[in-house]
Amino acid sequence: MDVFDITRALVDIESITGSEERVGLFLHEYLSALAARTGGCVERMDVAAGRFNVFAQWGERPVVTFSSHMDTVPPFFPSSDDGEYLWGRGACDAKGIIACMIKAAEGLLAGGESGFGLLFVVGEERNSAGAYHAATTPRGSHYLVNGEPTENKLALGAKGALRYEIVAPGKMAHSAYPELGDSAIHKLIEALWEMERIPLPVDAVLGASTLNIGTISGGHAPNVIADEARAEILIRLVGDSAEIKRAMERAAAGRAELREILEIPASRLNSVGGIATTVVAYTTDIPAFAGQWGEPFLIGPGSIHMAHTPQERVARQELLDAVEIYQRIARELCKRESK
Repeated sequence: MDVFDITRALVDIESITGSEERVGLFLHEYLSALAARTGGCVERMDVAAGRFNVFAQWGERPVVTFSSHMDTVPPFFPSSDDGEYLWGRGACDAKGIIACMIKAAEGLLAGGESGFGLLFVVGEERNSAGAYHAATTPRGSHYLVNGEPTENKLALGAKGALRYEIVAPGKMAHSAYPELGDSAIHKLIEALWEMERIPLPVDAVLGASTLNIGTISGGHAPNVIADEARAEILIRLVGDSAEIKRAMERAAAGRAELREILEIPASRLNSVGGIATTVVAYTTDIPAFAGQWGEPFLIGPGSIHMAHTPQERVARQELLDAVEIYQRIARELCKRESK
């Protein structure tokens, strides 16, 4: 299979976060066949029932490990090919990247090279469950090349994430007599209004921190005072979160319960000579690995602006270029290790 065949095969397997088993089985089977021909080994790293990471290794230990995620956001839609782009859910985030990493590995093996690994994880789109699990079972890798859409440029930094659920309590009553109730929705709106006005920090490299109110729900009917309302918020971090957390607590005080769901710190990353660089505003699995799989790098084909959209696609040429770039990075990092 060429890089386009693998990309489309992966895209056509629905693997929305939590349902990665089938795509994991495909990768395990494909890499097991490759390992059998080339003297490698493959293992499943069980994360939860029906959910597992897939790790393949060539050589006594992996100097470099290439990693990306198997899961996608909803909704699923299958692959197509218009001759210039491959389309489908996961085409650039991140199944095309997985295909490029596999083909890069095949190219390195064809040249008699070893000392590298492939690690494909579950859960990145929700809570990095697979990366957190992998951090507890390192394999001695000195460098981790994480794959996300960066237009084949090495990212010098990536924003972190701070996710909250805000829950406002209330008292149900007939809307004709609002004085008999206590509107949870009104209190939630007041809290969110305050949160939207929190001054957020700006970093010279990563840019501005941002806040997004992603979901709002609550109430029963327009003629009923709402007894509960909730919202989910995601803040993109560019530095220390302490002051933001204090401001969020002040905004929620007396109105709603503030529940911190997840925090991932911002990342500062390194480069490899001769490869163009960029900075990205999204969050990756890199902080969840906690350095246990080596010094991190971030690069992959495709544009993040296409990810999570109905127009998700990746250019065929970018996939071909990424295969060569990944091989180049592997050789450069192995050279560093041998000095």
